[in-house]
Amino acid sequence: MPELDPIREARRQWVSHGWDEAAPGMEMVTSLVRVHQLLMERIDAVLRPHELTFARYEILRLLAFTRTGAVPMTRLGSLLQVHPTSVTSAVDRLEKQGFVRRSRGEADRRVVLCTITDAGRAVVEEATHELNKVVFAAPGIEDGDVTDLTALLGRIRADHGDRVD
Repeated sequence: MPELDPIREARRQWVSHGWDEAAPGMEMVTSLVRVHQLLMERIDAVLRPHELTFARYEILRLLAFTRTGAVPMTRLGSLLQVHPTSVTSAVDRLEKQGFVRRSRGEADRRVVLCTITDAGRAVVEEATHELNKVVFAAPGIEDGDVTDLTALLGRIRADHGDRVD
């Protein structure tokens, strides 16, 4: 006997308990959370051999995109939309791995810069190549659907206060 789709069953339960108007939203949110889990499993499988998490990968990718390879620590958090404590923890680990280094700003010694190293550039380029091939180029739906879904998710993000262009 085939197993039930647990999310579809949850929707059925929502309706049977009289929460009809909330059932579609619950199903959508629960589906998004599940898809997030599935995609993170794929991402983690690609990044694990490089001893990276997605958070550390994002920091390296952001630094590699910059002209100088350096960004103030305070700016990293706002660009990545994460709490400063999370950035500090990730940068601590990247520094131990030899992928970044911290230094004081020359113009303002109060500023702490995070700078990508050559080893960091090498690992982020290799990881990006693999992520592009294994995850980003084949997310599980057709290109047109990717565009449509991204637009829909942008609407949700904007409704919750994100700046979405």
